[in-house]
Amino acid sequence: MPRRTGEGSQKQARLERLKHEVLRFVLANPGCSAQSIVAELANDRSMRNHGLTPRKIGFFIPRHLADRLTWWQDHIAGRRVYGEIGSPVVPEDG
Repeated sequence: MPRRTGEGSQKQARLERLKHEVLRFVLANPGCSAQSIVAELANDRSMRNHGLTPRKIGFFIPRHLADRLTWWQDHIAGRRVYGEIGSPVVPEDG
């Protein structure tokens, strides 16, 4: 079965809503993990039809929100955490 590659207005609207909701959550909770983003969106914001997983969020943020969000490694927990570029929460490289 060929893969569906639609470009309709509903698909674009879902993408824009997901971008807005991920950005809203990360800006309100800097230093959050992909798991906490998924828990908020899937359970609290009723975005169940998107099929969100932490892995999908991990690929989604660098692809669609790289101009606003960045990630760094939380060495204590051993996972990526996300925050706004230029935020005081984001550790300096070096």
